[in-house]
Amino acid sequence: MENRKKIFVSAYACEPDLGSEVGVGWHWVLEMSRRFDLWVLTRKSNRRAIENWRKSVCEGGNGVDTELAACARNIHFLYFDLPRWARWWKKGRRGVHLYYTLWQTFSNKLVRETMQREGIEIFHHLTYGNVLWKVSAYGQKCPYFIWGPVGGLETIPSQYTRYYSAKSRIQEFVRRILVGTVRFSFGFRQRCKNASLILCKTDITRQCIPAAYRDKAVLFTDVAVENMENYISQEPGKVKEHVDFLTVGRLEGWRGFDLVLEAFAKAKFEWQLRTVAGETLKPLHLTVMGNGPDAVKLQQHARQLGLTQSDLTFTGRVPMQTYRKFISGSDVVVNASLKEGAVTVSFDSLSLGKPLICLDTTGYTRYFDSDYSILIPRLEEGEERKREDVIASLSQAMLCLLDDELRDKMGENAYKAGAKFSWDEHGREICDIILKCVSLQDN
Repeated sequence: MENRKKIFVSAYACEPDLGSEVGVGWHWVLEMSRRFDLWVLTRKSNRRAIENWRKSVCEGGNGVDTELAACARNIHFLYFDLPRWARWWKKGRRGVHLYYTLWQTFSNKLVRETMQREGIEIFHHLTYGNVLWKVSAYGQKCPYFIWGPVGGLETIPSQYTRYYSAKSRIQEFVRRILVGTVRFSFGFRQRCKNASLILCKTDITRQCIPAAYRDKAVLFTDVAVENMENYISQEPGKVKEHVDFLTVGRLEGWRGFDLVLEAFAKAKFEWQLRTVAGETLKPLHLTVMGNGPDAVKLQQHARQLGLTQSDLTFTGRVPMQTYRKFISGSDVVVNASLKEGAVTVSFDSLSLGKPLICLDTTGYTRYFDSDYSILIPRLEEGEERKREDVIASLSQAMLCLLDDELRDKMGENAYKAGAKFSWDEHGREICDIILKCVSLQDN
C-alpha cells in the first residue's frame, strides 16, 4: 500500500468555485490531495461552501467523479475564526491584515495540537502568499516548512503612482518603506531560515531572499489553467459586431486599469482615423470587470478620455459564472497589473483560446510567449522610458490584435498552450517539488 505523507496546510483563503487567492488555495489543496493526506486549516466562513462541495462530490449518485471523491476523503478540514465579539470590526477587506495576524496567532495552538496528535512533520503555509505576513509560530519550526508560493516584495515606480488617489499613493509609500527595510525584519529572516523550501511567485521576490537562504528559493507560480471548455460560447462562423477587449480585477491603483483606459482611448482614436480614411472596420469595445476603491475615479477618467457607454462597460463585481461567460465571449484579454495580479484571468485566457496583452511582472508571465501573447516590459524606477511609452505599447498591442487573422491564430496557439499549463500538470509539479524537498532534507 502506498505510504502517503501527511501535510498540514495553512490556507486562510480556500474555497471552491472562486477566483483570486481563494481559488488558488482551493486548487492547490485538491492537487496535493492526490498524493498526500492533508489537514487543511482555513476560516470558518469557508465551511459551508467546502462542506457543500464535499457532500456533492461524495454523495453525488451515479454521476460522481470517483477520483475527486477519493481526493475529498484525503482532506481533513479544520476551521478556525476568532469569536464574533472579537472580530466585529472586520468587514470584507477592511482590517484584513490585522485580522489575519490575529488568526495566525490564535490558531497556533490548533496547529500544534493537530500536528502532534496526527504525527505530521510537514507544514505548508499556502495562503496568504505574502512574505511580509505572519506564519504559524509552531508550523514554521517543524522539520519540514514549505513556504509559498509567496510574493509581496514588488513595488510600483513613482511614474505610475503619481496618478493614483491620495490613499493609494500613501499605501504605496508605506509599502516601499516596508520592502526597503525587510532585510532587517527579524520575522522575515526567521521564516527564510526555518523554511525547507521557499516557492517565489516572482524573480523580484526570489532576489530579495537573503543570500544565505536563496538556495532554498525556487521560482514557482501559484496559478494554472482551469478547464473551461463548457463556457466556449461563440458559435462557429458567427461574425461579431465588435472587437471586445476584457480586463478583470479589483479596481485599485497597482492593477493598471488607468493604463488600459488610456491605451484603449488612444487605440480607438487611431482606429477611427482609419475608418475616416475609407476602411470598413469593426468598432472597439472594452469591458472592465470588477469592483474596488478606484471604481468612481476610473469611471470619471474614462469620461475625461471621451469614452462613452458604447465604447466601454463597467460591470462591477459579478458571479463566477458570469465572469466565465464574459471571458468566453471576449476577443482579447488585457492585464496591465504592475505586479502579480489578475493572474487567474491571464491563465483563463489560455483555457478559452484568447490572446493576452500584459505587462511583464517577472512571475507568471514567463509562461507566456509571442505565439499567443504580447508582453510589454514594465517601467522600472529611474528608467528613461516613461509611463506614456508603456501606454503607447499597450495601445499598439490592441491595434495589432484588431487583425482578425492574427487574433484567430494567436487564439488557437493560446488554446494549445493551455494544455501544457493545466492544473493536472501543475499539480504533478507541486507534489514532485514537495517530495523532492523532503527527500533531500532526509538525506
